[in-house]
Amino acid sequence: MILFVFFAMILCGQGIGQGKEFKQAAPGYVFHFPADHGSHDDYQMEWWYFTGHLLSKGGLKQGFELTFFRTGIQKDAIRQNPSGWRVENIYSAHFALSNESVRQFWFEEKMSRPALGRGGSEKGHLQVWIDNWQAKEEKGIFYLSAVAGSGKSKKKVELTLIPEKPAVVHGERGVSPKDRHSENHSHYYSLTRLKTSGVLTWDGAEARVEGVSWMDHEFGSALLLPGQAGWDWFSVQLNDRTELMLYQLRNRDKTPPFSFGTFIGKDGTATTLRQEDFEIKSTGKWPSPLGGFYPMGWEIAIPGKKLSLVLTPSFFNQELNVFGRSLRYWEGSVLVSGSSSGAGYVEMTGYGSPFPR
Repeated sequence: MILFVFFAMILCGQGIGQGKEFKQAAPGYVFHFPADHGSHDDYQMEWWYFTGHLLSKGGLKQGFELTFFRTGIQKDAIRQNPSGWRVENIYSAHFALSNESVRQFWFEEKMSRPALGRGGSEKGHLQVWIDNWQAKEEKGIFYLSAVAGSGKSKKKVELTLIPEKPAVVHGERGVSPKDRHSENHSHYYSLTRLKTSGVLTWDGAEARVEGVSWMDHEFGSALLLPGQAGWDWFSVQLNDRTELMLYQLRNRDKTPPFSFGTFIGKDGTATTLRQEDFEIKSTGKWPSPLGGFYPMGWEIAIPGKKLSLVLTPSFFNQELNVFGRSLRYWEGSVLVSGSSSGAGYVEMTGYGSPFPR
């Protein structure tokens, strides 16, 4: 999941800057946990991303997304601002629920600066928050909480996530490539199987839930290249306890996208997947009510792993309209069938609305 680029481009268009004074993600980075779960303010862009599939004893099936973004402000802009209220970072968060039982989608966003403690992130350990939305880690266990609305419109998650596999670093030598010429990189890792339990509230009705979640954490300072139009990102958790992360960055001139991925074995061993190792084929389209067409349904083939998967959306309309309703992306729950079965999440950007240029 690489939505942090999207967020940064919006802010950069408002004078935040192009990352000139920030550290660039470069080969040779060595991750250290749990310290690297925390904030990396030397880099301009960073996000912590959680998705999962939850089930209640009453049969309620829910997908959820809770994502926090941090974007750094250029240092010269900070120096030129004499105000005691000046800030070094701006935060955003998205909270979304996909009620698969009734095929209804809901989302809300928050944006904040750290003033008065309303939003922030800690270095050296995971604690990131905006108001009453929070993600934190203590002694190897992750805790998520977010609430919106009240009464019969209340939506809430309060979840405990326990890793069942070690963190997987994507790419090689500590960097994840974002183009075939290695002009742009990020530092990117995932916790691909988190045993999850807690409470979920939908329209005021509270239920105990259990399930499996996925966590991504990515940081860097590079934007998309001028010729790139958007991306498709896939996380897949198979019932045989293997996982798969894939992404493809699409080009504006319709030439083949740049693709990259990781296969995670039952024992947590990660195998890098290069462009020639897999194929992603869209099987249909969905017209958004707000305009534009998204691919909808995918076939993924990984011959080296003897995988031939079909990804089917739980339902079509899982589109978020965020950043003041100025930009849209699709982030939704999918079911997985084919040579193996399971569940996953798909993110698509640059279809419903273009990136600012």
